[in-house]
Amino acid sequence: MKTMKLGKTGIDISRIGLGTWSIGGGSAWGGDHDLQTVVDTIREAPKCGVNLIDTAPGYNFGNSEKILGKALEGMNREDVVIITKCGVTWDQEMKGDMFNVVNGIQLYKNLNSASVKKEIEASLERLGTDYVDVYMTHWQAIEGSEYYVPIQKTMDVLNDLKAQGKIKAIGAANVDINQIEEYLKWGQLDIVQAKYSILDRGIEKDIIPCCRENGVTIQAYSPLEMGLLSGTFPRDYKPVGAQIPKKWFQPDNMQAAMDMMDKWKPLCEKYNCTVANLALGWILAQGDFLNLLSGSTTVEQIEENVKSAELELEAADVAYMRELAEAIDKE
Repeated sequence: MKTMKLGKTGIDISRIGLGTWSIGGGSAWGGDHDLQTVVDTIREAPKCGVNLIDTAPGYNFGNSEKILGKALEGMNREDVVIITKCGVTWDQEMKGDMFNVVNGIQLYKNLNSASVKKEIEASLERLGTDYVDVYMTHWQAIEGSEYYVPIQKTMDVLNDLKAQGKIKAIGAANVDINQIEEYLKWGQLDIVQAKYSILDRGIEKDIIPCCRENGVTIQAYSPLEMGLLSGTFPRDYKPVGAQIPKKWFQPDNMQAAMDMMDKWKPLCEKYNCTVANLALGWILAQGDFLNLLSGSTTVEQIEENVKSAELELEAADVAYMRELAEAIDKE
């Protein structure tokens, strides 16, 4: 597995990270998995070259962190770089801006100092570790709302946690260009997590240039567009759950995306890889400052994803794939 530096930290991370959104289980997160299977998956990740593991309290109410903590009991802590997050809580005392309701439980967006301090302690306990490599804000409250916290105040508490050694680096997820620039004013921001795929290239306009200029790693999530870019869905596939309202799962768009992937088949033969490998490899080919987050619940899935980081796509093929994607993107 190829590696890269995490922002300006000097920490080496694998170019593909293991996302544990699904591993956390729960009906809203794709259902429960066999505990031993997902624990073994996490423990095998470093052996496959994947040392970066992403989790969050908001993944099934802390269960993703607990499962990662269980896996860490049988691992060398120094073998992995752990990202967890703050800012999405179900704390009925702290509350915050209304977010999602999951299984009848209200989730809130809250990045005030008291909430963040409470969250880090709970995360460390669930993970069974005394530090987190990257502490990432998960969602910002709405500016102007009762629970809005200026980014300067959030950075104050994160910088304090860093000084205490409880976190090593600071990250931000689901932020716009103005928010990123504000984070950069008040301390070292090492990683930004954002949605990015060959079909969703919105961050290329402002966010990618800003992060490149400031030495901030971009971590792309949902690179396979909720499975569509895996190339495994049949033509008559019916979207389910969270897929239903998404742009690329609307009937005409989905068929156009499938047409595009059919045109990738000669490239699959050329590089001896799958459609999914190509979709992931295309993102990594955009620059060595890009990291990829891919969810896996079995060792076999990790091994398959690792192949994407080994692809050496020719510039002409990378450009051809972009042209095909741009041709079907009508918005």
